[in-house]
Amino acid sequence: MTELQKRFFSIGIIPVIAIDDAEKAVPLARALVKGGLPAAEVTFRTAAAEEAIRRIVAEVPDMLVGAGTVLTKEQADRAIAAGSQFIVSPGFNPEITRYVLDKGVVMMPGTATPGEMEQAMSMGLDVVKFFPAEQNGGVAKLKALAGPYTNLRWMPTGGVNTKNMMDYLGFDRIIACGGTWMVKKDLIEGEQWDEITRICKEAVKTMLGFSLAHVGINCADEAQAEQTAKTLCALFDLEYKPGNSSIFAGSAVECNKAPGRGANGHIAIGTNNVDRAVYHLGLRGVTFDESSRKTDAKGSTKAIYLKDELAGFAVHLVKK
Repeated sequence: MTELQKRFFSIGIIPVIAIDDAEKAVPLARALVKGGLPAAEVTFRTAAAEEAIRRIVAEVPDMLVGAGTVLTKEQADRAIAAGSQFIVSPGFNPEITRYVLDKGVVMMPGTATPGEMEQAMSMGLDVVKFFPAEQNGGVAKLKALAGPYTNLRWMPTGGVNTKNMMDYLGFDRIIACGGTWMVKKDLIEGEQWDEITRICKEAVKTMLGFSLAHVGINCADEAQAEQTAKTLCALFDLEYKPGNSSIFAGSAVECNKAPGRGANGHIAIGTNNVDRAVYHLGLRGVTFDESSRKTDAKGSTKAIYLKDELAGFAVHLVKK
């Protein structure tokens, strides 16, 4: 993936904005950043789009900003001049797609059929918009298309919301989801910035899906690990699960056969996607021990430790 594509993937959810008053663009962008979604596709369905993009680029530099619903070369020129980092169209227009690409700007045309996707791929694109997603078969259709189109990734938009977005984001060929549910027109017009931030935080929470995976206890040696695990299993009717370096009592307690990370042990937090979790926790100032990162065959992170301990416990993220 390119660096821009990595940002799309890390953010995970791209708010799609239709704004009528450019004066509201900056406070809206700041509300999105505060909510953990520093990105916006500002649609050219309103006259204020160009100025809104220009103001966000100038005043909220942390935002990833692009233009959506771009239908003409003139709109593309205006969007690029305003500072758009990417251009999105609702459908696949070869002429407009080629025009934007020739200007060296990232283009994500809307596609709904294999034919449109193949035309986009013939232009060198490996990421396209899938629109309208729910009305065109949803993630089931994309999973069917993933077989023949092994190098293609999608950004589904249209009918995506907090309730169904994990159906999409749980599929590793989805680079991000576009949505409007956190930036509804009435919220923007009413300047309900705190509510927009709240909805964004809820979406990020759902996307990351943090939960306690297990707690690891540092035992002095194998004998102590065996004794600790067997005691817990006997007391609470847990399954005894011996391993090479540790013994599990059920699935929630790991007894290490030798002291490991953390003064007392470690806490494992499960998440839907470790790489996205690292990015979003990074926005909150959390740092990680890169030497502890473990990846799978595809290069995706499956486990990583935070740099700092918590009450004598090391903390690490693990893929659910």
